[in-house]
Amino acid sequence: MNGNTHVTRACDTGTNTGINMANNQSGSPDQRAAAASATDGADATLEAARRTLQTPPAAEQPVMVLLVDDQAIVAEAIRQALAGEDGIDFHYCARADEAMKAAVNTRPTVILQDLVMPGIDGLTLVKAYRATPAIRDVPIIVLSTKEEPLVKSAAFAAGANDYLVKLPDRIELIARIRYHSRSYLNLLQRDEAYQALRQSQQQLLATNLELQRLTHSDGLTGLSNRRYLDQYLAAEWRRGTRDKTALGFLMIDVDNFKAYNDTYGHVAGDEVLKRVAHTVESCLGRSPDLAARFGGEEFAVVLPGTSSGGLHLLAEKIRLAIEGLAIPHAGSAAGVVTISIGAANLVPSATEPVTTLIEAADVGLYRAKRDGKNQVSVSG
Repeated sequence: MNGNTHVTRACDTGTNTGINMANNQSGSPDQRAAAASATDGADATLEAARRTLQTPPAAEQPVMVLLVDDQAIVAEAIRQALAGEDGIDFHYCARADEAMKAAVNTRPTVILQDLVMPGIDGLTLVKAYRATPAIRDVPIIVLSTKEEPLVKSAAFAAGANDYLVKLPDRIELIARIRYHSRSYLNLLQRDEAYQALRQSQQQLLATNLELQRLTHSDGLTGLSNRRYLDQYLAAEWRRGTRDKTALGFLMIDVDNFKAYNDTYGHVAGDEVLKRVAHTVESCLGRSPDLAARFGGEEFAVVLPGTSSGGLHLLAEKIRLAIEGLAIPHAGSAAGVVTISIGAANLVPSATEPVTTLIEAADVGLYRAKRDGKNQVSVSG
């Protein structure tokens, strides 16, 4: 075979290479580690996007031509026309009923489709190509025996990109094949780059959300940390000021926690704090409610729009749940780990700072400690 054009049989049952004219006629540290992990994922996605953007230009990529025509003489003529053209692979399918499989397997950059074929006509095949996701965007050049406006209109309506009367001039055929192939490859590159960038954006968004979550989380207990508590409480104070709705606040302290650490060790103390944090959070039933670690062995709960009665009931629920854990504590009068809770419920005012609510709950906590611990005291 002359030239550099590569020729393969795309669907016939004969030889797979070349053209056989006789046969063709038949058809924390923890937070830092988590942040590093999230960042690594984003870097990997960005690298994939960079590789996509560095793909060689469409003009430098090989052209894959699939001819679907039942006439072997046409196939040979087009093969000879493409012979000697650098970067063009030629594939041939003689049977209409195997054209779809050939197109999917070959993944051509352009399809030359005969309009009149036995069994399935060319327009039906064009519509079938367009309905198949894997090849629906592949350019289709329809080959017809005559220049007829109605036939040409029907071909374009079915989804064809171009129309040629066979056998076309060699120069024109090659020009159109390269033009449509280049446009298709540009489309693929654009879509791949867009997809890679979208994945990168989504990964970066997920990373940012995870980093934000880590920034707002207490490294030991997993609850919101003091910084986020202050932000959230300030926002709810402003909302309550605007809407004239009550804002509840619980200040929770683990009773005799220093004695627990002295008796059982700090590792055991950390486990107690984790269990207390989990239990407090599990007692909350509304999405606006926020549990946070206030500092040391102290926890806080923000309860927007809660009545004084509801605030007291929830505080008792939390206290009983902690006592029900039955964590042994030799330094406690109850013999188990308990908590004291100070509760406050105020309607925010623009003339008062948000610390007014914290101070009121702190007064209640002091009273609960003074009166024997393992109890709830509501103030405000």
